[in-house]
Amino acid sequence: MRDLFEQEEEGLSIPIVPGAVLLRGFANDIAQQLLGDLERVLASSPWRHMTTPGGFRMSVAMTNCGTLGWVSDRTGYRYDRVDPASGEPWPAMPATFLQLAAQAAAAAGFDRFVPDACLVNRYEAGARLSLHQDRDERDYAQPIVSASLGLPATFLFGGIRRADKSRRLSLAHGDVVVWGGPARLSHHGILPLKEGEHPLTGRCRINLTFRKAG
Repeated sequence: MRDLFEQEEEGLSIPIVPGAVLLRGFANDIAQQLLGDLERVLASSPWRHMTTPGGFRMSVAMTNCGTLGWVSDRTGYRYDRVDPASGEPWPAMPATFLQLAAQAAAAAGFDRFVPDACLVNRYEAGARLSLHQDRDERDYAQPIVSASLGLPATFLFGGIRRADKSRRLSLAHGDVVVWGGPARLSHHGILPLKEGEHPLTGRCRINLTFRKAG
């Protein structure tokens, strides 16, 4: 739950670096609907812990929806039209997901964003995501839209080089981060999630990351 100061911040657009912005509480009004639609996605493509090319099991559970899904295994990172667990196409992206992505992108200055991939991550206590770039997409002119639901997290946002200093941003339920333009290839990650419980997601954080991959 937000404290008084955070409640006052809700609705603000907070610049991070040129091309990147934090939209406080942007997804709050449709959060419950997003999570309901996610349950229907999970009925077709359940959570799974993917393996890195080096053979390590990721601490974050994942799934996808949309025309393309991001996958990782010993052969590398890539987008695929088929869920490798089922051999079937990924579930269609719900209308609420598309609406959120387009509206958040527009609020950050990126008009007419239509994602074809949504990577969904589930973080439980201790799960983390190391600094990385989103560079498996074909068109870097399109932004990344990342929505946070459930437990709070500490988001790391760095520079184009991995060695660049990272800024730490506190993400609460409903916050959305958008980055593109000069910030499109910025390194970013999540510090290990702390224990907690949220009324909508229980003991986890859900992250929806929208991209134009194809």
